[in-house]
Amino acid sequence: MIVVGSGHNALVAACYLARDGYDVEVLERDTVLGGAVSTVERFPGHQVDRGSSAHIMIRHTGIIEELRLENYGLRYIDCDPWAFAPAPPDSGLPPIVFHRDVEKTCASIEVACGARDAAAYKRFVTVWGPRSARVMRSFSSPPTPGKLLKSFWGLDAKQGGSALSREFLQTGDALLDSYFDDERLKAALAWFGAQSGPPMSEPGSAPMVGFAALMHTLPPGRAVGGSGALSAALVARLRSDGGTVTPGDAVTALRKTGSGWQVRTANGRNLHADTVIAGSHILTTLNLLEQGGFDTGTLADWRRRIRVGPGIGMVVRVATSALPAYPGAPTTDSAHGLQLLVGDRRDLRRAHGAALAGDLPPRPVVLAMSFTALDPSIAPAGEHQLSLWSQWHPYELADGTRWSAHAHREADRIIGEVDRHAPGFADTVLHRHVQTPADLEREMGLLGGNVMHVEMSLDQMFMWRPLPELAGQRVPGAPGLYLTGASTHPGGGVSGASGRSVAGLVHRDLRGRLPFLRR
Repeated sequence: MIVVGSGHNALVAACYLARDGYDVEVLERDTVLGGAVSTVERFPGHQVDRGSSAHIMIRHTGIIEELRLENYGLRYIDCDPWAFAPAPPDSGLPPIVFHRDVEKTCASIEVACGARDAAAYKRFVTVWGPRSARVMRSFSSPPTPGKLLKSFWGLDAKQGGSALSREFLQTGDALLDSYFDDERLKAALAWFGAQSGPPMSEPGSAPMVGFAALMHTLPPGRAVGGSGALSAALVARLRSDGGTVTPGDAVTALRKTGSGWQVRTANGRNLHADTVIAGSHILTTLNLLEQGGFDTGTLADWRRRIRVGPGIGMVVRVATSALPAYPGAPTTDSAHGLQLLVGDRRDLRRAHGAALAGDLPPRPVVLAMSFTALDPSIAPAGEHQLSLWSQWHPYELADGTRWSAHAHREADRIIGEVDRHAPGFADTVLHRHVQTPADLEREMGLLGGNVMHVEMSLDQMFMWRPLPELAGQRVPGAPGLYLTGASTHPGGGVSGASGRSVAGLVHRDLRGRLPFLRR
């Protein structure tokens, strides 16, 4: 069987199937394996992530243990504290530090925000921790309606099922307002929740905020050596089970034949496979089908109904001579996790509204991560490295200009926003690499600059992702073709769940029917 693309979901699927005895070849257009879960040398001696940096969901799925990836070099360091919200500049207030330990977190909140919000946070974790665990379980299995209703919305509850469903369907902002008073605390949690893309004003965004409660069970993890260490371990596992990975040979067409699929590549190969798993962006997969003669009317209808959105954001990767020095906070508090540099939700709303209009944000909203504090191996001695994620930045600019005309000026603004919270930071920058939405598309195939492939809005999640007729990870009219990756349930982020689900689906379909596919 052929797997199109080497994103981490595609590699997870390939690993499970190779482990079960199937002949598997992964074809990747890029010379770097892993898609957005990859790490390269951007600056001398610096191993810099191309896409994701902190891994959250995959550590809750069991995939790492099932594939025994620790035997292939994968090791995680817990981010503890897992998040940090600095005080507003010149305010003299203490920061908010989110430790893995709930009591230590509540103590920090009490000092920064007051006793009432500290008590409310403890209640929030007590209520939303188990709920978020159920959501994570629903993310780790196929999105059948019955399972979703029971495990996610709680409609099986003997009492209060309707009320519980309403809480899951509310906006993240409404959830925050129902628990907390302090705007800085609400802004930090809203910024954490918004990492999936949609603003916390959207219906159904409450569970994205609720995931914060789960961080006290198992915090974000930093893979030693960089995010790409996960993909490297998956490739090593795949090869150990006889699987093949071919970088630098893009699939250019998928054509259904009487006995399976013809897979054409940029290097002139014409391969035959009974089964194809497409781990590419869904719109890229549809283009491959079109090149192979699939019905153009059906493809056009699907393309019209799949929303990529205006773009989520951009990244500035910097090498520095020092970590950011936030007033009133030791680096052991600030540098180990996600630095949430937003003190008011109005800044998030302005940025999102500007992106919808095709404009740059009035003020960049920034998430900083400085993982050399946890893993010095990714930078030379005496140097540090940060990833500065800024949201929202539109892919298409309303004034018709190209991103190349704005990239470095916008990078200056993003670095300046960190400097505003940590004075002197800008002076420590030694090197920088800018990834605009256009760069994200060009380098990693993230169409429209959307790191989640397609919008993570409620109507494009679960059994509707990316469309109801494609949500079963099969393509109607294309037997033997399966879908995986961020375009499918449970969406973007580093989870691997889609890859495991599609591997199980393929195995069930083939079991006992095509024994000659097994070694």
